[in-house]
Amino acid sequence: MKTPPPSPHAGDAGLLAPAWSLSDAASETGDHAYLRALLDAEAALTRAQAALGLAPAEAAAAVTRAAVPANFDIGSLAARAPAGGNPVIPLVADLTAAAGAEFGPYVHRGATSQDIMDTATMLVALRALAPLLDGLARTERALAALAAEHRDTVLPGRTLTQHAVPTTFGLKAAGWRALILDARDRTARVRDSLPVQLGGAAGTLAAFQAYGAVDAAALTEAYAREVGLVAPVLPWHALRAPVADLAGCLAFTAGALGKFAADVLTLSRTEVGELSEGRGGGSSAMPHKANPVRSTLLAAAARRAPQLAATLYGGLAAEDERPAGAWHAEWEPLRDLLRLVGGAAGHAAALAEGLTVHPGRMRANLGATRGLIFSERLSAALAPVLGRSRARELLTSLAGRALTGGRSLPELLSEEPELQDLDLDDLTDPERCTGFAGSLTDRALERR
Repeated sequence: MKTPPPSPHAGDAGLLAPAWSLSDAASETGDHAYLRALLDAEAALTRAQAALGLAPAEAAAAVTRAAVPANFDIGSLAARAPAGGNPVIPLVADLTAAAGAEFGPYVHRGATSQDIMDTATMLVALRALAPLLDGLARTERALAALAAEHRDTVLPGRTLTQHAVPTTFGLKAAGWRALILDARDRTARVRDSLPVQLGGAAGTLAAFQAYGAVDAAALTEAYAREVGLVAPVLPWHALRAPVADLAGCLAFTAGALGKFAADVLTLSRTEVGELSEGRGGGSSAMPHKANPVRSTLLAAAARRAPQLAATLYGGLAAEDERPAGAWHAEWEPLRDLLRLVGGAAGHAAALAEGLTVHPGRMRANLGATRGLIFSERLSAALAPVLGRSRARELLTSLAGRALTGGRSLPELLSEEPELQDLDLDDLTDPERCTGFAGSLTDRALERR
């Protein structure tokens, strides 16, 4: 049997987007989610006017009953949207018809398309940020547990890709968690400030006044209560700070998750082997591989997010009282950013919860440089004995011999007559070379 061709209006299943496909963030940002938000915005506007005596209560009830997503054809709305440049215009026509001849005239009364589109976009964001924040909460809890468990687990600290001095995995995990908490706090602040949009044709609410409104603030506040968003001081048709704030917190979150992923990818390399994903992904060609797939998806999200955010920041330079193209350009990148970062937060939680730590490999890797990783501490210890210049000269010379001759730096130092009174075992004990890593980890874990 021949498979019928897909509908041109079929939903995006995320075939090329494993970072967010099947995620809660995807379901909260799809076409059906947007349709629901648009209808919620329209019905709430009628209810707000009814609450202030500007429309009959029966009209509010009729419009709310009619504003059921299942009663609307998304494909038809999409096909008619280009005629007016947005989907609100055909939606209003269909909702007006659904509300009936008596109450249809109260649909969208006084509003402009951008009022509904912006309000719906803020509703979509509000709903999509819930699973994102849940993913961040799970991630930070798992990282807190790892940091506490491995407070004193020593591994090589790496700077500019090279071994530097010993550090602890606890401090590294605490650092990841600190970024996740920063992302959580930024995102929560933005979520709690998402505003309703209500300005009418040019941001003056003139049509609402013509329909009997006497207080712009009261109308906006009533609308905000009905729709579940914040009442702004001014209409923000051409003042795109709410969208820019969303772009900022989402791009930051993607970067915070990307830092976590970047370190896991580095430390899970075959030749490093200090970490591994709990359930690595397979390879189509190499059966032995367990690829760090979740980290890879996070890394990909971190690379995409800044460019999406850049488009949204571009909307700040919007002309006139309502711009042509600026707010239209926001819809797709904002949806992409919400679903991308929301999906990434879920992958980050699973990654953190399943991360496997290999302390033995960490300890073994400390010896990769034949003791050179202790050179900073040795330099500080030798300077009072030999003088700063002589200590540096000796360490530089012996470090070169250690690199090329197969013997360790501590072993070579032990043969120096001038250093017989030094406790080299103490100075080259990794457990005693981590500075304040333990107390810094404890301090970081106090944050909630």
